[in-house]
Amino acid sequence: MKTIKNNKFTLVALVLLTLGLYSCTDKFLDEEENYLIDSEGYFNSEDDYYMALVGAYDLLQATYVNNLLGEIASDNTLCGGESATDVVGFQQIDDMTHTPVNANLRDIWNWMFAGVKRTNYFLEFQNNIEFDGRVQMVAEVRFLRAYFHFELVKWFGGIPIKDYANALEGGGKRFSPGDETSIPRYSVEEVYALIESDLIFAANNLDYTAPQVGRVTKGAAQALLGKAYLYQDKFSDAANVLGNLIDNGPYQLIDDYSEIFENDGENGVESVFEVQYSDGEGAGFGCLQCSEGNVAVGFMGIRNHTGPTFDSGYSFNVPVQSAYDAFNSDDLRRDVSILDIVAWAEETGATYVEGYEHTGYYNRKYLPRQGDQNIGDQNLTNPNNYRSIRYADVLLMAAEANNRGSIDDTKALDYLNQVRERAFGDSSHNSSATGAALTDAILDERRFELLGEGHRFFDLVRTGRAAQAIEGFVPGKHELFPIPFQEIQFSAGNWDQNPNY
Repeated sequence: MKTIKNNKFTLVALVLLTLGLYSCTDKFLDEEENYLIDSEGYFNSEDDYYMALVGAYDLLQATYVNNLLGEIASDNTLCGGESATDVVGFQQIDDMTHTPVNANLRDIWNWMFAGVKRTNYFLEFQNNIEFDGRVQMVAEVRFLRAYFHFELVKWFGGIPIKDYANALEGGGKRFSPGDETSIPRYSVEEVYALIESDLIFAANNLDYTAPQVGRVTKGAAQALLGKAYLYQDKFSDAANVLGNLIDNGPYQLIDDYSEIFENDGENGVESVFEVQYSDGEGAGFGCLQCSEGNVAVGFMGIRNHTGPTFDSGYSFNVPVQSAYDAFNSDDLRRDVSILDIVAWAEETGATYVEGYEHTGYYNRKYLPRQGDQNIGDQNLTNPNNYRSIRYADVLLMAAEANNRGSIDDTKALDYLNQVRERAFGDSSHNSSATGAALTDAILDERRFELLGEGHRFFDLVRTGRAAQAIEGFVPGKHELFPIPFQEIQFSAGNWDQNPNY
């Protein structure tokens, strides 16, 4: 069975050259990015559509920085790195001192909008020709558009959307130079309405089994839809769609938690959706999003490590002592999620160098492994997939929706305890909490189960707990990140900055 991960090598370069959809730009609507061909020269064969589909998938790889910063911004980790000036934008986000002038936040804005533009290009010409499988491709593209929009709305709030009414009906329209001065920022509610529309279509037109490993499935669409509902406190809707997925989907928890994050654990029975990475084309620091590998993995590696199992890296995103101590000592997930580097060195004879803000711990889930056969800089081409949505996450989201929506605490407890039984290897650690105590237990469980996977900051924000957990967090400000300064300038007063920036 072919995979998007491997197929990309022959297709993506041609996609990027012919569609003109990619550039290492510093403007939201780059006037040099003029879309080199039109519908008369493209979208006239099934291969054209397939190549454009691969091009849309490709921007998922740029979400490595979103996932990395979703931890760094939280109470789980410190920024780390070599020094206080190593990737200043990361350091500022960790310290909650970020401003609209932040290169890394601008990367998130630019790269996610690049993904939106690629999906809208496909959707603009989705009806040019008919062929078997076209509707499925459209459904995949609408999932991808929802994915990019979901990243944008959770980071920045309301965003500009071209031809919003048409988009709600499943159409797409490419941004053009000048749109930044006329297209409004749509409200958070309106952005979520579009996300829901795209995901409902995707879920209704996809199967649980994908035609290629790595492509979107019905389960991925249902899971992201449930997550979008949960982020809006639409608990009944979330419980319904996630419950349907649990009852009818093909997913299950694997027995051994430690297997999930190894190469052999990719795209397994617990995986609902993964961002596919490879050890193919490398990149340089001038264009990190050009890498086919998971750049975040090298960034989180052990500084100057020599020893077995792991390759070295740049020592970013280091877990803090309080995160390690929060685990029950019987919890099998602790030592899979967090590497105690002192104990590791004593056990194996490994050596390492302490980086900035050294805590003694590393994010073991995404440490670079030896033998990955990286091409070029091993720190920029790691093939470790990002497990974007796991079945355990689905169970915990369903538990939260049932509990916080006052729908069914019995069902919520069952979902929670399925995750805990895997974590401890027995049922003696099962919870019996109800009501508010069960809410706390579920949210704590999300921290333990998903530590190091980029969800923690947004879980704290959406549940109103960020100010109590994150040092320097200012309520009424830090729930959102600032729109990049340049984008506000380009809009010539059309877009307002987020509050208190």
